[in-house]
Amino acid sequence: MIVIALISLLAGVLVTGGLHLTRESSATPEETFWKAVTEARRMALLSGHDVRMSFIGAAKGDKERALVIRAQDGTEKHIDFEPQPGELIMEFLSAQKGGPSILLASQLVETSTMAYVTFYGDGTCSPFRVQIRTGGEPRTLMIDPWTCALVLPGTEEKKR
Repeated sequence: MIVIALISLLAGVLVTGGLHLTRESSATPEETFWKAVTEARRMALLSGHDVRMSFIGAAKGDKERALVIRAQDGTEKHIDFEPQPGELIMEFLSAQKGGPSILLASQLVETSTMAYVTFYGDGTCSPFRVQIRTGGEPRTLMIDPWTCALVLPGTEEKKR
């Protein structure tokens, strides 16, 4: 009985310590983006009305960096990004590739951005891509307008 009690006590300590370690890890900008997408889509589905999501904090010197979700009834929710070194730029782009772009420091950066994206009450969203830059190479994610989920690389050509 004592051995079983000691084993269960040790297991409890290890599980609690493991949960504490995972809770302390900071969320990446992509994880925060997907959290905001999930929340915006949930709000749109529950209300049956359009919900808009925009990024704030792109200007130099901005302390707050967040995705802002605004419902038609005026409710607003901020999904804040974890503090991290360097800049964070998130831009919503048209779903069509090959739009206006410039070569900036040997990186192709698109210049035609959208101020916000819309999530509709039927669970769909406006077609868009999101470009996330955290100081290094920009990462662009294509979003499926029917499911509001990531389009896997290489599958967008197969749909045409």
